[in-house]
Amino acid sequence: MYDLRDLTIRSISVSEMDNNVYLLTAKTSGAQVLIDAADDAAAILALLAEGARDTSSTAKPTLLITTHSHWDHVRALAEIVEATGMKTAAGTADVEAIAVPTDVPLDHGDVGNFEGFDLEAISLRGHTPGSTALLYRDPAGPPHLFTGDSLFPGGVGNTGGDPARFDSLYTDVVERVFDVLPDETVVHPGHGKSTTLGAERPALNDWRSRGW
Repeated sequence: MYDLRDLTIRSISVSEMDNNVYLLTAKTSGAQVLIDAADDAAAILALLAEGARDTSSTAKPTLLITTHSHWDHVRALAEIVEATGMKTAAGTADVEAIAVPTDVPLDHGDVGNFEGFDLEAISLRGHTPGSTALLYRDPAGPPHLFTGDSLFPGGVGNTGGDPARFDSLYTDVVERVFDVLPDETVVHPGHGKSTTLGAERPALNDWRSRGW
């Protein structure tokens, strides 16, 4: 858990694929944003209940953002939407591949305000056409970047051995993430442990050379 000045970040790992589900809760307003309803609806609802204790107000599940359309990131999407009434968001180019209707298509640079914090959409094209990272710029600490399957400790996401897809993802990750955000930025990936941009930056040339 990250207990920041204005919000709390909680996460759980679900499924046999170690999918990360993230919950951001605004401390004052109670607005909640959920990132990737990957699997295990019961565990995600329990996460929302835990997050409700992180606010001095009434918790308000506001938006459920899907970082990309792959099946392992959406298995609990329909059930969570039905249980909470949350609106949904995903990258515009991935909307048609997600069975649950998307209320808010996201394009690069879109910014959402959630009564106490903003999230910025960063398109990282290559793992899927509409893969989208979410950036929280903490006014009292390092930025937090939720990258789905586009950036992990040790490299960018899987691009199926396609050089064009790799080039697209690598270029977006470098130009839209590493070139503009500080080294202390915390990276929260779609699977596994978190990292920082500073920890990964020295390996960028190696990633380019190996092509994955």
